[in-house]
Amino acid sequence: MPENPLDSFHAPVLLEQAINGLVTDVDGTYVDATFGGGGHARAILQRLSSRGRLYAFDQDKDALINAPDDDRCTVIHSNFRFIQNFLRYYHVDKVHGILADLGVSSYQLDQEEKGFSFSSVDLDMRMNSDGPITAELLVNRLSEKELVHMFSQYGEVRNAKTLARAIVQARASAPITSTQNLIQCVEPVIMGHRTRYLAQVFQAIRIKVNNEIGVLQDLLTTSIDVLGTGGRLVIITYHSIEDRVVKHFFKSGSFGPTFTHPNLDQDWIMKTVNKKPIRPTAEEIQRNRRSRSAKLRIAEIM
Repeated sequence: MPENPLDSFHAPVLLEQAINGLVTDVDGTYVDATFGGGGHARAILQRLSSRGRLYAFDQDKDALINAPDDDRCTVIHSNFRFIQNFLRYYHVDKVHGILADLGVSSYQLDQEEKGFSFSSVDLDMRMNSDGPITAELLVNRLSEKELVHMFSQYGEVRNAKTLARAIVQARASAPITSTQNLIQCVEPVIMGHRTRYLAQVFQAIRIKVNNEIGVLQDLLTTSIDVLGTGGRLVIITYHSIEDRVVKHFFKSGSFGPTFTHPNLDQDWIMKTVNKKPIRPTAEEIQRNRRSRSAKLRIAEIM
């Protein structure tokens, strides 16, 4: 762990825009679903009065060291899919806003043992180090058909069938146990730009390891029960798969053209605040390259 852990977690993306969209009542109760380095949380606390409250969640226990010394803030080591359970524990019925900054932090990318980057040694990719499923387990255990689905669905890899076949053939000789083993398997079938292709492969595996889409869907549906009238849901996404899920849900309560959550009322109770996603300025992108793919969407309970 670095001397100052805050320096290792990424600078909060779209900070001003997110907080402006989130905080509608300075005396209100808010949730930061993805605490990380605490940048968004600190900005929220700066907006709140002495009566305001913030509950912050992060499944990566390394993030807990960033907890602010502020009685108004409670930092909880948990996946944000369990927000409602913990709020009940703290006797909170409704909140005024929920913020989620999705994706992997700079800290997680830079820690080689976490296995998120191409230079990592371990084939891990767990956001929660106590999680039972690792990237190594998936690439060695999933069937060829399941690998095709993972790479096409979560990485939008164009030659997912060829890639899956290459992995199955490679692991027949020896297990794929490291990031470099995986890259060696992938190298002969790369299409287009190498770095982009590898990023898609790693993204697909990471999403599957952490069940990121399922967890996001849980957060979205839970928000309907947790947010009070006028409450805001503010989501920052970093790739089109997440953004489509959020966009569909904000519009109609569905996760796509053909699926609607069975527990939602026929009359949709959420309205979008910004018709188009808010993007980082050129200045922010220059200052923080990892913000370049970010999209911010805001919705409100009617």
